[in-house]
Amino acid sequence: MDTIRKNKLTAIFAFGSCGGFSGKNIISLFCGDGRNETLSANFHYPFRLSQVPLVEGNTTICNHSVTTTHMMGDSASSAEFFVGIAIVCFLYSMVALLVYLGYMHVYKDSDFGPIFDFVITAILVFLWLVCSSAWAKGLQNVKDATDTDGISGTLALCKGSNITCEVTEFANMRSLNISVVFGYLNMFVWAGNAWFVYKETRWHSQKFSAQSGHGRQQVPAPI
Repeated sequence: MDTIRKNKLTAIFAFGSCGGFSGKNIISLFCGDGRNETLSANFHYPFRLSQVPLVEGNTTICNHSVTTTHMMGDSASSAEFFVGIAIVCFLYSMVALLVYLGYMHVYKDSDFGPIFDFVITAILVFLWLVCSSAWAKGLQNVKDATDTDGISGTLALCKGSNITCEVTEFANMRSLNISVVFGYLNMFVWAGNAWFVYKETRWHSQKFSAQSGHGRQQVPAPI
């Protein structure tokens, strides 16, 4: 029961800290004539940055004509994969809790239940490793695209002119960093759960019985 509660909580924290994110960076443009102008980059889950406009419509910035410009990058696949695995694990924990509370006798009396549970749990351990690693890389891509170098590389007027572009206010990405931590934490929690489930399977009981039988072999009496 305690393991199931931990599985649910870590899964909730994982997709909650990632799936609910919304942030804004403020970009300051220091024009050559001493004027300053600002742009805002609003981005959120699932981080399709290529659809986030930095400049909407044709406009004039620092006496330069600028067309519609979007940010660079797309981390949607890794973010959605991460959140999807977290939701699947949460739902599986709910189903497992229902089985343990109402059908524990059926679960223990059959070989299929523990083996099925172990196989699914082992698969989820592997998926947590994959999705957490993918999301860690995706998050780094988001940080690179929204920092000063990323924005300067996206806006044409920041290249080769007397205009200096700099991100002066950054969105707080602490929750996204936490989501990566919870992703790997889920992997370890589910790995521990896999061990406990394995002990319920016939594979473990047969191995234990074989070892016990070997230990009880009688030593022949001396002649």
